[in-house]
Amino acid sequence: MSDQRHRTDVTHVAHQGGPPARQAVKVATATTIGGALLVLSGLTLTGTVLALIVATPIMVLFSPILVPAGIAVALITAGFLASGGFGAAAATALTWMYRYFAGKHPAGEEQVEYARAKIADTARDVKEKAKEYGQYVQHKAQEVTGTA
Repeated sequence: MSDQRHRTDVTHVAHQGGPPARQAVKVATATTIGGALLVLSGLTLTGTVLALIVATPIMVLFSPILVPAGIAVALITAGFLASGGFGAAAATALTWMYRYFAGKHPAGEEQVEYARAKIADTARDVKEKAKEYGQYVQHKAQEVTGTA
């Protein structure tokens, strides 16, 4: 019996949410803010529609000028962004190279050393094959000149 009464008291208090005056203030505040935001969103929608109504004929009249100008502005903006990006990449690469040559062990040094070793091995192999091929060609040339 006591347990049933305790559950009823807890659910009754939870549904109330506090004193009635405080709950009324919460509802009034939420209604006021919600209504103001609803009015503002309606005014924004109305302003957007009116701006489109006014701007559409102007855009149609000036489109032969505005479209190429927009393309030019887009290309100029892309050029400046690319230039800035390439400059940042170059600065980063130069900073990395400075740290690498100064012996400060920048990130990725192991991969560079591995690639350098692979390139040196490949260059050595190509040099040996070129020397062997040169000797082969020289031998063939001597055979041809000796038999002719």
